[in-house]
Amino acid sequence: MAQPLLALSAIEKRYGGVRALRGVDFTLHAGESHVLLGENGAGKSTLMGIISGAVQPDHGRMTLAGETVKFLTPRDAHAAGIVMIPQELDLVPGLDIAANLFLGHEITRLGVMSRTEMARRAHDLLHRAGVRLDPKLLVSSLRMGERQLVAIAKALAAEARILILDEPTAALSAAEAEHLFETVRQLKARGVGIIYISHRLEEVPLIGDRVTVMRDGLVVGEARPDAPQADLVRMLVGKSFQDLFPPRAAQIGRPLLALDHARFVPAVERAGWQAPRDVSLTVHEGEVVGLAGLMGAGRTELLSALYGFEVRGRWQGSVLVDGKAAALGSIAAARRAGIGYVTDDRRSTGLVLGQSVARNIVMSTLARITPWGFVSAAREQAEVSDALNRFDVRPRLPSARVINLSGGNQQKVVFAKELLGSPRLLLLDEPTRGVDVGAKAEIYRQLRDLAASGLGVLVASSELPELIGLCDRIVVMHGGVTVASFPAGVSEETLRHHSLGEALVA
Repeated sequence: MAQPLLALSAIEKRYGGVRALRGVDFTLHAGESHVLLGENGAGKSTLMGIISGAVQPDHGRMTLAGETVKFLTPRDAHAAGIVMIPQELDLVPGLDIAANLFLGHEITRLGVMSRTEMARRAHDLLHRAGVRLDPKLLVSSLRMGERQLVAIAKALAAEARILILDEPTAALSAAEAEHLFETVRQLKARGVGIIYISHRLEEVPLIGDRVTVMRDGLVVGEARPDAPQADLVRMLVGKSFQDLFPPRAAQIGRPLLALDHARFVPAVERAGWQAPRDVSLTVHEGEVVGLAGLMGAGRTELLSALYGFEVRGRWQGSVLVDGKAAALGSIAAARRAGIGYVTDDRRSTGLVLGQSVARNIVMSTLARITPWGFVSAAREQAEVSDALNRFDVRPRLPSARVINLSGGNQQKVVFAKELLGSPRLLLLDEPTRGVDVGAKAEIYRQLRDLAASGLGVLVASSELPELIGLCDRIVVMHGGVTVASFPAGVSEETLRHHSLGEALVA
């Protein structure tokens, strides 16, 4: 192969007594998308910090286009054409797109900032990134997928030769993710080298040319992008994919939720919102029921309508909770019925990122810890301490800000918050989105333990292997309708077939 655009050799980094990197070799070629996989703590962030100039290695050599380089600051790496787009985008919501693209190197004429020229150049950069947006729009008005593409356009403004993308699709819809993938393909065609970090194994064959897996500060292997997920999981955690899933329930109890030809009528019609039109399913005590379906099938809408989250309306047809007719349609009604809910976007709607772990956890149990209208520090401490231990949140620091936790530990805080309310039925939307394989296994174990205690779980996931490995039954949705139901052991092919609606056509 041609000379690598970027090459790292025998890179080592130690933090006190912890060896974060232990002799790592890594290469990237021009026009290549190199996927980097690894659990939290594997060393990915430290390695990317060295490439982007934020971290200094203790030992090793780095070359850029064949020349030895050493970046003392991120500014040095940026000047060399290396741009990192972190998971937390470094955009200023209160400024428009053009101002964000040229922040720190504004275009001036005779000492005065030229907004007209900045808008013109911003339009060109957005076009190159495949973005059709008005440069005068405030970033705060953009969807997450649009913000991600604006961040890429910002990298183009810096004439990036190497682009590092850290979990770029963690908060994107399927359509937004595909748009991002197309933009990455265009950048590769122009010779830009891409380092793509992700926990979503299903993305690897869609975006990668080569895959490197790290574990415990070491590169444990390379793989082709079309390698089976089971092989990647084995490299990531040292055990097989099936070993991630605990045993299923031996028996189930009485029905907790029973929908029979149920239909939800929203109070206000919402464009692009697929209302549940004809839903029949049952969730029993101790049972984990999965919801499968393509984007737009109505899985998220079913869960949010049952909980009354971000939508109000009324149900028609038969809706029974614990054997009794339930008038769902609002969060208050759902909570009175013993229903808990975890959204698919923990960062925006599941947590208050700027608050502490403790304050996030007790949000659902304020009545218990506020006798006489004042917070009881003793009760709060007891509730939080129990939750941290029960859900193995790390670090076990109630005062830690949630924004500083890893994705897996943030999700554990969401679970702890919701389950302190003692629901009987738990609704989960993409519960393992944006968390590593090890954290997924821990979440699966916790869900099974909860089910064993009598909780019913209804879970929507876009990852079919997850549904197949975790659930006792899987219900398939298409166009707001439940079209099929299968016991454990169903194949991915069967689920895909029904998700596409092919069985309906046949």
